[in-house]
Amino acid sequence: MIRAEPTGQDIVTWGEFVELGYLREYRRKGVPLQRLRPVIDELRREFATPYPLATAKPYVLGKELVLELQEKNGIPPAIAIVIRSGQQILLAQDAQRFYKKVEFDPPGRGDVRRLHPAGLASPVVIDPLVRFGRPSVQGVATERLWELFDAGESIEEIADGYELPTEQIAAAIAYEEQLRSLAA
Repeated sequence: MIRAEPTGQDIVTWGEFVELGYLREYRRKGVPLQRLRPVIDELRREFATPYPLATAKPYVLGKELVLELQEKNGIPPAIAIVIRSGQQILLAQDAQRFYKKVEFDPPGRGDVRRLHPAGLASPVVIDPLVRFGRPSVQGVATERLWELFDAGESIEEIADGYELPTEQIAAAIAYEEQLRSLAA
């Protein structure tokens, strides 16, 4: 995690959780995240927010600033947030992948309100105001739905029990199975 300063606590705030979701795209590649610290620290100051990657600012409103800070700090393209493509400044592939998983409040301009870990098309959401931020579908924890499925209930039975569409139950189960395969 790239905190502004140590807190001495294991508790992660929503802003830190969102930033971790973004940084996960780089951790999977084995990129040393400390290389991004100077850029993130400067974005904190420039955008006057403790968690700049948990806002729309670097992805939508401040791409020019992000590019300038990346160049100033010698950030290689492998860990860039934005890239130059001809005359345009675009989100780098990993930033774009993350951006496609978040909802902002207000839309496209504010802080991240909810995460869609399997993409915006999936009904699985992580919302700090629902289920204590645990992944859920329509307020039902995906873990609970998977446990029922794992215990032998069919998707149709689970859907009937929770009065949810079978597609949403199937998405929740697929999400949980993906989590378990990554943990294995």
